[in-house]
Amino acid sequence: MKPVFDKNEYARRLTKVRKSMAAKGIEVLIEADPANMNYLTGYDGWSFYVPQIVVVPEAGEPVWIGRGVDLGGAKLTCWMSQANIVAYPEVTVQHPVMHPMDFVGQEFARRGWGRKRVGFPVDCYYFTPRASAALKAAMPNARAVDTDLLVNWARLVKSDAEIKLMRQAARVTEAIVDTYYKAMLPGRRQCDAAGDILRTAAAGTAKFGGDYAACMPFIPVGDQTQASHLTWTDQVIKSGQTSYIECSGVRYRYHSPLARSIWIGPKPPRNLLETNAVVLEGMEAALAQAKPGNTCGMMADAWQKVLDRAGVKKESRIGYATGIGYPPDWGEHTASLRAGDSTVLKPNMTFHMILGMWMDGWGFESSETFRIADRGVECLAKVPRGLKVIDGARGKSQSAGRAKAKAKAKAKAKTKPARKAPKRRRA
Repeated sequence: MKPVFDKNEYARRLTKVRKSMAAKGIEVLIEADPANMNYLTGYDGWSFYVPQIVVVPEAGEPVWIGRGVDLGGAKLTCWMSQANIVAYPEVTVQHPVMHPMDFVGQEFARRGWGRKRVGFPVDCYYFTPRASAALKAAMPNARAVDTDLLVNWARLVKSDAEIKLMRQAARVTEAIVDTYYKAMLPGRRQCDAAGDILRTAAAGTAKFGGDYAACMPFIPVGDQTQASHLTWTDQVIKSGQTSYIECSGVRYRYHSPLARSIWIGPKPPRNLLETNAVVLEGMEAALAQAKPGNTCGMMADAWQKVLDRAGVKKESRIGYATGIGYPPDWGEHTASLRAGDSTVLKPNMTFHMILGMWMDGWGFESSETFRIADRGVECLAKVPRGLKVIDGARGKSQSAGRAKAKAKAKAKAKTKPARKAPKRRRA
């Protein structure tokens, strides 16, 4: 194994981060979010259930500090010299009295950082109140500064190398959705379909493999679709139900999420077809605003105009920045596609626009992960939008629009109206 990117890529990232550090008066930055740790050092391991951090000083290499048993993984995935890959004592792991941050305080003192202005994680799942208190107690002379998601914001504009990985993740996403369409058949258990989907997510494509996603695939069926974050059960899939999948292929921790909805049976209900039409129209309207110089709020406003005209309500935001992800989610916690968000869109920003319509007893989802291009937008996955009809009884599937067109053509063929003479056109 070796770091995913070359040192020049990491150097560019550090330059961006240090510019923001200087603006906030931060001399030493502490990062505990595994996505940010990966962004700065390349570190990748399922070790975020214990304390671990990356330290960014004003100059020189970052320093990874983690559990002793994870030292080998850090040496394999981080780009820094071994002197800057440090393990705290194993005895401190989940100890009732000692804490790994006691060692971190000692390491700060050893490196001359004990009296610096130190950026502490605040809004971070992985840096607990106990960890924060222990570290501050271990560095009584340091001056704590709120980082305010500094590294998260630095990740907002991707490099071309990052975009390449997100495009590869999209190829895996396409394979996952294709498996979902084939697996969701009446008579099968939801968990059996989930097994097929998870296998595809791990296997990836013939050219490259996949990885675990920050979220499990959401694949509710029937009345479960009224909820936004249900995974699967062992219930049997039946005809006459709707379902959706929200999933993501992953390539070296980079995600490309996608959601699509299906109707299991021969004829979708009218309310589902109407919702499908409104969502598709709204998505096109929002994507038309996805270009450099516009704002996230402008995309949300365009979507809302379509909903207002259709008399449909949706209170939640319609998207967020995405990229590197670790459990429990693949969002970057920065810019959101919602009214009032003044974040200006720039080339190589990437977002997941998730149009989830969760009604009383049923639901519908459709989404796109997209990149802001120089003159417009690039949707990363190439999966047809709109409701897909899975007619399990006949072993066929087709889009709702195609099914409707076929039914109309069939009805027209049966009636066979008499051919009328063409009307004369006025000059």
